[in-house]
Amino acid sequence: MERFRGRADLALDDTGRRQAEAAALRLKTERVAAIYSSPLKRALETAGIIAKQLDISVQPLEGLIDIDFGSWQGLSPEEAAKQDSKLYATWLERPHLVCFPRGESLDIVRQRVLAAVDELAARHKDQTVILVSHKVVCQVLMCAMLGLDNSHFWQVRQDVNAINIFEIRDGTPLVTLVNDTCHLKTLTAG
Repeated sequence: MERFRGRADLALDDTGRRQAEAAALRLKTERVAAIYSSPLKRALETAGIIAKQLDISVQPLEGLIDIDFGSWQGLSPEEAAKQDSKLYATWLERPHLVCFPRGESLDIVRQRVLAAVDELAARHKDQTVILVSHKVVCQVLMCAMLGLDNSHFWQVRQDVNAINIFEIRDGTPLVTLVNDTCHLKTLTAG
């Protein structure tokens, strides 16, 4: 069942571990200088599976943590709509205008993740790094990299365990791969 997970510190289930292993196999030929992960268990475990394949360690990075859904954390979409139908409708139609009660807005997430990316770009100039994060964070980052504001949040698809590739050239982001899930096809085949 779909839920507003946010900062809930959940471990991967068996499906999640198989998906992470598929991503690790897809990424094993890359020359990676570092792996950074959200400090939440599900992201750290995914990063750990990838890191093992690449024989490097994972570094937790607070800037990659999932959105704080505040009082909506753990709710299903139906429960959230029942709690505040107007806010839920705004989330679906104009997500950039929402600040979750006792939580964050997309703008706060964007400031946090872009600060982390800027720091890593300076630290790892001309190197490949892997960032393991969460759907909302990835969608916000994708909007930023494409030069779109957060009003385009729902126009950027981010599937579970998808791979996105960005390059920074002369300080300008270049998006080279979006929402790649080809590595997961072997899990559903047969």
